[in-house]
Parts: sequence; C-alpha cells; structure tokens
Amino acid sequence: MGDRTSAGPRTDRARSARAGRRLALAAIFEAEFGQRTSTAVLERTLAEAEDDPAAAAVAREIVAIVTARRDRIDATIERVAPQYPVVSLARMDRALLRCALGEVLHSATTPARVAIAEWVELARIYSGEPMRRLMNGVLGRVVSETTPASAGGSASPPDGHRGS
Repeated sequence: MGDRTSAGPRTDRARSARAGRRLALAAIFEAEFGQRTSTAVLERTLAEAEDDPAAAAVAREIVAIVTARRDRIDATIERVAPQYPVVSLARMDRALLRCALGEVLHSATTPARVAIAEWVELARIYSGEPMRRLMNGVLGRVVSETTPASAGGSASPPDGHRGS
C-alpha cells in the first residue's frame, strides 16, 4: 500500500463513496416505512458503526439532498418516466431513484457519469435488471437535458457526461 500512493487514495475514495451511497440508500429506504426520518436512521447507523468518515460524509450529503429536494426529485421522476408514478414504485426502487437523482443533479463533488454508473449498479444489485434499465434511462435522460443547458450548474462538469 505504501508504494501505490497515486492508486491508493483514489481507490479508498471510491470505496468510501460506494459505502456512503449504500448507507444513504439504506436510510432513505428505512424512512419509507415512516418510523424515523432518514437523517435519524442514518445517524443511528453511523453511531453504531462509525468507521469511515468519508463514507459518512457522502451518506450525509445524499440524505440531506434527498430530504431537502424530495418534491422536486419526485417531480423529475414523474416527468421523465410518467409510466412509473412515484407512488406506485416499490419502496426500494423509489429510494434508489431519489438517491441517484439527488446525487446526479445536486452533488457538487461527484461527476454525473460516475454517479450514474454507481447507481445503475446499485439498482441492479438491490432491485434487479428491470430497475437497472429504468435507472439508466431516467438518469441518462435527466443528465442529457440538464448538461447542455446548464451554464455552470451543479449537475456535472462538462466532461461528466458523454452523449450517446
């Protein structure tokens, strides 16, 4: 690990970001059941297993974004995928889309293409192939609509998305 100074920090950062996304997803998902807020769920989880401050920071950022912008995120889902009303989605699928859109559209620290790749994979793992395809379609459409029109917005840097 000492000889790979350039690869080590990047790998650790990616691992922390992935762990943070999973923590945020779990908190948003658990909050769907109405017992606790997503912030309370996340803080409880972090208090029980606080071992990666970088993962905690990513999770807190995503949960804060989803909490603050949930109505706008849901409206975006409804607009981009009208055949999948938010209220009809399974709780896990709703949590996945909310977290993904929150990070892709509002995170100042993650390039959109990186967040898309990560959330598409999480959708496949936690929900299956149909949700992976829906996630890829929704995020791809939102980024393609947002990136060219944004003049310095927080969706992604110009190199954060490749047109297909």
